[in-house]
This record gives sequence, C-alpha cells and structure tokens, in this order.
Amino acid sequence: MIPNFIMKKLIINFSKFLFFLIVFIYVFNQANSDEIYEKGRLIFLEKGNCAACHALADAASDSNIGPNLNQIRPDINRVIMAVTNGIGIMPAYQGELTPKEIEAVGHYVSISAEN
Repeated sequence: MIPNFIMKKLIINFSKFLFFLIVFIYVFNQANSDEIYEKGRLIFLEKGNCAACHALADAASDSNIGPNLNQIRPDINRVIMAVTNGIGIMPAYQGELTPKEIEAVGHYVSISAEN
C-alpha cells in the first residue's frame, strides 16, 4: 500500500500537470483560432475583395452593393455556402478560393459581424 503522504504528492503533481495541460490546450486553440480569423480578414479585404460589395465594420467597409453583414449577422455555414456557390448577383468563389480560404472567410465574417 502507498503511504498517504506519497499519495498526496502524486495527486498534487497530477493536478498541476492537468492544470498546465488545460492551459496549454486553451492557449494553442486561441492562437490557432486567431490565425484563421486573421487569414479570413485578409481574404475578405484582399484576395476575395468582399469589402468592395459588403459593409462590415471590422473591415472598415461600408459598401452597399451586397448585404450589410453587420445587419444580417450570418453564421459560418451561411457564409461558406454563399462564398462557395454564389447567391444573387454574388459570384461563386469555388475554384478561386480554396476550401480552407472559404472557411477562413466564413469564420472571420461570422465572428466580426456579431461584434
């Protein structure tokens, strides 16, 4: 049988390990999420040229050709569908943007439109 003082040390050390593991996972996920957000922002402003038609406060765009994204607050799936397939006068970007780029734009718009 393991003495109580050794068992307590094991539990304390294991607790510390779990704590640092959880902090590491949280920080890693935040950094990864921020990279996707920034990638989506750059695509929105540059490669996709979304700001030419859509108003979005975070991007400092106030165009009114397409819907105002701050007003309609689309979720990520709605943005991905619209960017991939086009909608109304908006052309499809499938083939011009990679699926990862389209997902990044969806991530960016869905988060920044909420703010």
